[in-house]
Amino acid sequence: MNRKYIYPVVIIIVTVVLYYADDLFPKDTSSVENSSETVRRNSVEFNDSFLPASTTGVIVKHNFFTLSYSEKDEQAEWVAYELKRKDLSKNEYKRPYFIEDKSVKTQSADWRNYKNSGYDRGHLCPAGDRTITFEAYNETFLTSNISPQDRGFNSGIWNRLEQKVRFWAEKYDGVYVVTGGVLKGNMKTIGEENVSVPNEFYKIVVDVTDGNYKAITFIIPNKPSSESFYEYAVSIDEIEAKTGIDFFPNLPDSIENEMEKKNDLKAWGKK
Repeated sequence: MNRKYIYPVVIIIVTVVLYYADDLFPKDTSSVENSSETVRRNSVEFNDSFLPASTTGVIVKHNFFTLSYSEKDEQAEWVAYELKRKDLSKNEYKRPYFIEDKSVKTQSADWRNYKNSGYDRGHLCPAGDRTITFEAYNETFLTSNISPQDRGFNSGIWNRLEQKVRFWAEKYDGVYVVTGGVLKGNMKTIGEENVSVPNEFYKIVVDVTDGNYKAITFIIPNKPSSESFYEYAVSIDEIEAKTGIDFFPNLPDSIENEMEKKNDLKAWGKK
C-alpha cells in the first residue's frame, strides 16, 4: 500500500480502538468506592472495643463492616458492624452482582460456588442494614460477607431476626452486631472451592445506653423454622464455647464477664 495511505488508515484504526476501549477492556467493578466521606463515617461511628478476636488472624476492615475471614471455610467466621438509627433509610438501589473481596489476600470465594447448590448467598451484614448510601449497600455484596444459607431459613426465621435487629437499632438509636456461621463440626461443602455450609448461625446484638451494657444473642439451626427466634436465645458464653471465638476481649473484664454470662430477654422487650 502506498505510504501516504497507510498513515490515515492507522489513525482510523487507533481512533476506533480507543472509542470502544471500555467494551474491549471491561472496567474493574470489584472494588468498592473508598471516598473520604465513607472512611470518615466508619472511623467516627464504629467502636473497635466491640470487635471479636480472630481465630484466623485475617481481619479485614471495610468502610461499613469488619470481618475475620476463614480461608479453609471460604467465608467470614464473623462480621461486625454498628447499626444506627440513621442507617435505616428507605433508599432503594438496583441489586448489584456479587464480587470477590480483593482485601482478602487469599481471595474470597467465587459466587459461582453457590450456583445450583440449593443454598442462598446469605448476607451476614444484611444489605437492608446498609441502605444509607449506594456505597454502603454495594459493599455488602462482597463474597466475604456471604455464607450458604438454607432458603427457608434465610427468608424465614433469620429474616425475622434481622428485622427485629433493625427495630432495636431504631429503639435504642444504635446497636452493635456480630454475626456468622458456626464453623465447627461436620459440615457439608459446596462448589469447586468447598465452601463450608454451617449447621447453625449465631447473632449477637449489644446495646450501650448511659454506660449500661446489655446483649441478646442467638444460635439458630440452618434450616426452616416456624418457631420464634426467642426460642434460640443463648448466652454469649455458649456461643464462645461452640465457635472458639472470644467475642469482646477489648472490653473491661467486669463488663465483658457480666454481659457474656446472661441473656436478659425482658431487658429487650420480651414479655
